[in-house]
Amino acid sequence: MTISDPIADFLTRIRNALKAKHRYVDIPFSKMKESIAHVLESKGYVEKILVDNERKTIRVYLRYARGTRDSIIQGLKRVSKPGVRHYVGATEIPRVLSGLGLAILTTPKGVLDGEDARKSKVGGEVLCYVW
Repeated sequence: MTISDPIADFLTRIRNALKAKHRYVDIPFSKMKESIAHVLESKGYVEKILVDNERKTIRVYLRYARGTRDSIIQGLKRVSKPGVRHYVGATEIPRVLSGLGLAILTTPKGVLDGEDARKSKVGGEVLCYVW
């Protein structure tokens, strides 16, 4: 089975694992998905990621609030889709939930979150929103 939108599949797997309160989720490997996972890890939305080169998977350890099983990630939304791409300039990068959320972009400097892209003064394709 071929997946027509691997990033949407990545986000859906995380969303489903969070609803089922899983500790981690395994996702088929790609460099783009690994970069997005690293952004989520650096911003504290997931605990850690492990790349298994032998099985070609990325294991994403999900993060929950201490003492409860409420997830840190409240929502994930795919913005740019294979049929309709959404590009923004450096000054047009959206703020998700007035700065409480995160926009993930692919830029000429790699996959960055909205804040880092603004600081670097680069625009790009908006991949998804996380809050």
